[in-house]
Amino acid sequence: MKVIIIEDEAPAREIVKAFLKSHTDVELCGEYSDGFAGMKGIKEHNPDLIFLDVQMPKITGFEMLELIDNPPEIIFTTAYDQYAIKAFELNAVDYLLKPFARDRFDQALEKAKAKIKEKINDTSEKVKKVIENIEEKTDNIFRIVVKKSGDIHVIPVEELLYIEAQDDYVMLYTEKGKYLKEKTMKYYESHLDDKQFVRVHRSYIVRVDQVKRLEPYGKSSYLAILGQGQKVNVSLSGYKKLKEVLSF
Repeated sequence: MKVIIIEDEAPAREIVKAFLKSHTDVELCGEYSDGFAGMKGIKEHNPDLIFLDVQMPKITGFEMLELIDNPPEIIFTTAYDQYAIKAFELNAVDYLLKPFARDRFDQALEKAKAKIKEKINDTSEKVKKVIENIEEKTDNIFRIVVKKSGDIHVIPVEELLYIEAQDDYVMLYTEKGKYLKEKTMKYYESHLDDKQFVRVHRSYIVRVDQVKRLEPYGKSSYLAILGQGQKVNVSLSGYKKLKEVLSF
């Protein structure tokens, strides 16, 4: 079984490596201190299992997972809040709460071995469920991580101009370009600051300070003209929301 460690704290990596030594059926292929390097390690080694920290610099463990098409089995190594740990339990993705003991480590590893041996290939869906559970309890987001043409982009929300629905995806528009993201409009409506972003239509969320004027469009709808001349449909309910936020 091939294993890699993605963990920014060197002492934590050393503990995992020390505990792995007694498992002769496990090959440690690499260790990485951040999510970007970890993604390269996954691509290079195609591991069966990763030990993944949640809170890391550059991008978090969850943000990294969003960018992987077919993630391997995962054991989280985390000091995360209790609600997150509960989410791991409910979705059968194991975790190690720092500081963890050898017996708890061995238990998690044996669980992973059993899943890999049985060739259970639903890990990707489990990862999505974990992320969904975490996101339901997450407050406002401050950045969005996307992958475009093989490159990873970290977009601060203040660079967002507007968001457009694209079936099961959304298109994020910024001054630097547009980016496709596998997320729902409902997610961004719930996790962007409602004083800065307003869902003006079932297909659009706009940054309030980008709205330069509103023009009537039909009997009960409008067009929002944005800072760079973009035109966005505004429903009657979206118009009322904008009125409340802009106080006009």
